[in-house]
Amino acid sequence: MYNEVACEEDNYDDEKVQHILKLYKQRREKQKEKYQLIKDTEEFKTKNRARAKEHYHKNKHLKQQSYENNKEFIKFKTHYRYYEKQNRIDEFKKKFPERYMYLVDRNYFTNA
Repeated sequence: MYNEVACEEDNYDDEKVQHILKLYKQRREKQKEKYQLIKDTEEFKTKNRARAKEHYHKNKHLKQQSYENNKEFIKFKTHYRYYEKQNRIDEFKKKFPERYMYLVDRNYFTNA
């Protein structure tokens, strides 16, 4: 019911939509210009490095957990790439069908 009311109130004509888009583009251009001016200043660089370092230390465990969760996938992918470089993909498929199917299930191949 709430969505129906919101939809009725938010009927924008083309002119209003174009105006909103124009304002958004202008705002983004100003932000980009401001960034281009300050990006090479020493103060910005130090603040940005500090922010990045803090983010890294806060989320280090998440990245480690991601690697642990994908350890098997990474191992199989590396193994497949080895056979791919040697032009022995068919041999990989025959020797390790479960690994190949695992890669297929994880959508590693775009046209498999």
